[in-house]
Amino acid sequence: MLGGEETAAAAVVESGYSAMSYWFFQMVFVATTASIVSGALAERVKLWSFFVFIVVLTSVIYPVVGAWTWAGGWLNWGSRISLVPPWFTPQEVGPRSGKFRADGSVKPTPPSNVPVVTLGVFILWSGWFGFNGGSQLALSGALDAVAVSNIFSNTNLAAAAGVLAALSLSRPLLGRVDLFAGLNGALAGLVAITAAPDIVLHHWAVVIGAIGGLVCLLSMKGFEMIKIDDVVGAVPVHLCTGIWGTLAVCIAAGGSLFAQIIGILAIGVFVFGFSMLLWFLIDRTLGLRVSENVEAIGQDVGELGIEAYPEFVMMPEED
Repeated sequence: MLGGEETAAAAVVESGYSAMSYWFFQMVFVATTASIVSGALAERVKLWSFFVFIVVLTSVIYPVVGAWTWAGGWLNWGSRISLVPPWFTPQEVGPRSGKFRADGSVKPTPPSNVPVVTLGVFILWSGWFGFNGGSQLALSGALDAVAVSNIFSNTNLAAAAGVLAALSLSRPLLGRVDLFAGLNGALAGLVAITAAPDIVLHHWAVVIGAIGGLVCLLSMKGFEMIKIDDVVGAVPVHLCTGIWGTLAVCIAAGGSLFAQIIGILAIGVFVFGFSMLLWFLIDRTLGLRVSENVEAIGQDVGELGIEAYPEFVMMPEED
């Protein structure tokens, strides 16, 4: 079409969208998938080992799951999947040094920059309108415009409900109104609604998002109890809440419970098994964990040779 072949325009119109717009849409999704992995395994995995995993994730694991679902594959006959593909836990890598004390207690590890973390969640929240709204794959008329606006509204309602639900539970569960529980509650609400953001009844978006926030916070607490160190709560947000959102389609949007369960199991077995095998091979070749010294001084210094937060480092004055 760009070369001047007018007959190509008919093919574009028939498909409903251009090939490169669909490619860009999927590219952003797979980039987000890669970032989820980095959050779960932060502070202790070698940089190049992580890069190797991401190459395979983006070139093999994600495309296979995408072909099963969005590309008209065998899971396209009824299921709506909201789980992001990196289905594995950080258990193979092990917890950060000192995260779990000998007496069974958990060492708190708050982020170094709370405002930036909060800003990051709001950026994700804003970007989710592109994820879910873009899933309409068209904006060519009144019907598409109304559908996309409906998706935007449900996406926002679910995120807000996730925040409020997680904050409400954090006080009795954690003994305080926890900001990070609220931030992950927002992401949990967004993940939960992603399987069916086009539902018409908006109150279901509130219910789905609120339950997503509760599921996320309870899962985060549960992972700590079984001593799995997920730095940012990526697995509770995307796995546990994703399962809830996938099943919620059956309640709010008339989805097939059988189809949803088959989708969860198929994607779970494939991605978990492939990921664990890949991490095993990487561990036996390149190695997974950074050295104790690098973990102690930080990977910014140990692997990159720079200070991520130089304002907190005592520097000797020059003569």
